[in-house]
Amino acid sequence: MTDERFGHHPVLLDAVVDVLVRRPGAGPVVAGRFLDGTVGGGGHAEAVLEASGPGAFLVGIDRDPEALAAASARLARFGEAARLVRGAMADMAALAGDLGPFDGILLDLGVSSWQLDQARRGFSFLRDGPLDMRMDPDQPLDAAGFLDAVDLDTLTRVLREYGEEPRARRIARAILDGRPWRSTAALAACVARASGYRGGRTHPATRTFQAIRMAVNDELGQLDRALRAALDLLRPGGRLAVLTFHSIEDRAVKRFFREAAAIGTPRDAYGHPVEPPRVRRVLRRPLSGAVLEPEHPRSRSARLRAVERLSP
Repeated sequence: MTDERFGHHPVLLDAVVDVLVRRPGAGPVVAGRFLDGTVGGGGHAEAVLEASGPGAFLVGIDRDPEALAAASARLARFGEAARLVRGAMADMAALAGDLGPFDGILLDLGVSSWQLDQARRGFSFLRDGPLDMRMDPDQPLDAAGFLDAVDLDTLTRVLREYGEEPRARRIARAILDGRPWRSTAALAACVARASGYRGGRTHPATRTFQAIRMAVNDELGQLDRALRAALDLLRPGGRLAVLTFHSIEDRAVKRFFREAAAIGTPRDAYGHPVEPPRVRRVLRRPLSGAVLEPEHPRSRSARLRAVERLSP
């Protein structure tokens, strides 16, 4: 199932529907209420509504108006059963209003193929374009503005923490020395020269572009706030599923789920968690896109984690 308009093939589609709707061994959710915090082109949302059947309802949230336009076209046949709202996943509680609680919530943290392929969006160096990288095109700060204002220590930290770039300092210094930056191709060439990498499987600027994009869009801050909001919006027995695409965000989700499940948390004298668990893990290990969908290029780095909310 592919959304040609938005250029988006939903990653791990069957696994997401199994976790949120079909729920093998626990009984399917019929006429459920769902929230997709990063609806994108609407591929996962469409499959969830189809699997849940008549009476199902879904709220879809996205920062990108072009994504919402594509999702609106794709979900039009569901009428009032699909309600789309522009905004950030971190603000889902306010955006969903009184439409919850929900039986299932999905967060797909990937950048869509369509966004990457649009040179004017500035996410990729494969096609030269303006240095933008904003998920929300109305957001004041873009990547060019971020690089204009950032200092050496901050940029070094961003490249290390968000890009896991071992040569962060030298790359950061070269970027600052070459300011101002307005072109994705020019910035990528600077990073390639400064890094000294030769003959790798990925372009030398891959980690740097990821790090800058994450900083510009506050992706880890958004993720942390969204995870906390999602648990509060789930009904007891409701499930939260998260698709991650790199180790930084996957570690953040894993850590949050472990804490919410009271795994590895302090215990009292009787061995009980000091803070009772709020969730149980649905998947003991994350499902891997590389294993389940090896033919799908965007699935190779994907991981699906899921938890179920316990009764208060």
